[in-house]
Amino acid sequence: MSFFRWWVADQEHHDAITTSCCQFGLIAHQWQNSWMKNDSGIAPAAAAMSETVLALFHASSSLMAAGDRLVAPLGLTSSRWQVLGTIVAAERPQPVAWLARDMGANRQNIQRVVNDLMREGFVATAPNPHHRRASLVLLTDKGREAFDRAMALNGPWMNWLTSGIQVEDIHAMQRVLNSLRARLDSETSSSDVVA
Repeated sequence: MSFFRWWVADQEHHDAITTSCCQFGLIAHQWQNSWMKNDSGIAPAAAAMSETVLALFHASSSLMAAGDRLVAPLGLTSSRWQVLGTIVAAERPQPVAWLARDMGANRQNIQRVVNDLMREGFVATAPNPHHRRASLVLLTDKGREAFDRAMALNGPWMNWLTSGIQVEDIHAMQRVLNSLRARLDSETSSSDVVA
């Protein structure tokens, strides 16, 4: 399920996010062309990263749409699938804030997805003995069945998606993405960020 970590918005907000990503991509592309023409001292790695970020935005949008199509017959979206997977992976029931933290996502977005899952009967809540207002999110039998069926679809989809790609290249991509994420996650605590 780690490939879903990029997808944190629910289905209702997918178009807005895709539009924002595309707008950002257009701006970044224009900016990239501008500084590449001006030879403003941008390192080769920065130029390559700029192109990669644009490709990543496009790939993320395509993965979201394809995942949505894959699990739509189950009453799920990619975001719902991701939340169910996070609940399954947790050692014990967790409040929404913890699920969001585990997913690297915004609590409000995950709360909206959890609310949708509750309306559809995929999850339920239980009192949290440690915090009166932060209920624990539990998987229902319907949610477990939907998640298991989604994961049964996932194997053939991943086989198709990775066909012709070397496993070493996938591992290299994971290392780069993990490094990028670590750098971005540490940005708020670092004074080395260039404004």
